Amino acid sequence: MGYTPLPGTRAPVRVWTDPYTIEEQAARQLRNIGSLPWVQGVAVMPDVHFGKGATVGSVIAMRQAVSPAAVGVDIGCGMSAVRTSLTADDLPDDLKSLRTAIEAAIPVGFAKHDHPVDPRRVRGLEQRGWDAFWTGFDDLDRRVAQLESRARHQLGTLGGGNHFIEVCLEQGGPDAGRVWLMLHSGSRNIGKELAERHMAVARGLPHNTGLPDRDLAVFLAGTPEMDAYRRDLWWAQEYARRNRAVMLALLCGVVRDAFPQVAYDEPISCHHNYVAEESYDGVELLVTRKGAIRAGKGDLGIIPGSMGTGSYIVRGRGNPEAYHSASHGAGRRMSRGQAKRTYSTADLAAQTAGVECRKDAGVVDEIPGAYKDITEVMAQQDDLVEVVAHLKQVVCVKG
Repeated sequence: MGYTPLPGTRAPVRVWTDPYTIEEQAARQLRNIGSLPWVQGVAVMPDVHFGKGATVGSVIAMRQAVSPAAVGVDIGCGMSAVRTSLTADDLPDDLKSLRTAIEAAIPVGFAKHDHPVDPRRVRGLEQRGWDAFWTGFDDLDRRVAQLESRARHQLGTLGGGNHFIEVCLEQGGPDAGRVWLMLHSGSRNIGKELAERHMAVARGLPHNTGLPDRDLAVFLAGTPEMDAYRRDLWWAQEYARRNRAVMLALLCGVVRDAFPQVAYDEPISCHHNYVAEESYDGVELLVTRKGAIRAGKGDLGIIPGSMGTGSYIVRGRGNPEAYHSASHGAGRRMSRGQAKRTYSTADLAAQTAGVECRKDAGVVDEIPGAYKDITEVMAQQDDLVEVVAHLKQVVCVKG
């Protein structure tokens, strides 16, 4: 599709959707971001929508600065997926027992493990670096020291909201019917606590007075506040990555128990709320992706739809105008409150027909109708990614 420039900004803001379809609040946020003196440029993904502090679906490249709101409160949130050797013919007609087994192995919502996961006891889980990782907790903001026990017990848990675990079937092509496992989660409570503490610090710094939106406050390179944020940020991003790795290993174990003959390909994993050091046109930049994945040339990524519409495995095209990025999903088209006012449990059941999942009032805000059309989102970014596989869920576990 290519991009359209958003007018009225100091730095270029490139939009991979019709700018006139962007909600007014989100467009205002994007213009505020584009006016910041540290911003080199902004790429706006087709799943763009209003977010707290900074717009969801935005890629912000800054010089010698970073805004914690441009990362979001779920630091390192992202996706993992793995293709199995199973096919649709291997699955039973009734998938409820499989969903129940997944929910028993992986705590969802506010639940946590009774005992921290021991990586030595989980088949298929990486064994290196765990001691050094947990030692790094001692270097975090001292005010989160009391959260270490909770962080250990929450490692390998799903959470709620739009986080999910799915069993999917590949659609079309020579591998039609192949079973995939997929999940979406992040850094749980510890990432949220670290993010909110640093956002509060940034808002109080003198160089952030006079900003069009104080939630866009930044840390500047070479300052102790920036050093502290980046230290905590890197740890939280690693926590999120390991959280998904633990869950994926537990999920693979559940499927292995039900289907002992199963084999797994190499997993795919990607953050979509994070910071990376990257260089464009010879300029060293700090790139924040909030609701966006890296889509460098050849990079494999995951772009989910909603709990009834399917997902895509993609390969990045390495488009520098988008800072080598693509959307992180379909993106919401209405708030959770509006979704609950608009839809009923009967609507949810109809829109998730054929999917073994919760169909109660507690997840109506995650109904497919509350999200943008994933096929349109994919069409708008065909210059950012190519589709490797189209997946459709048959089991969906929500918090």
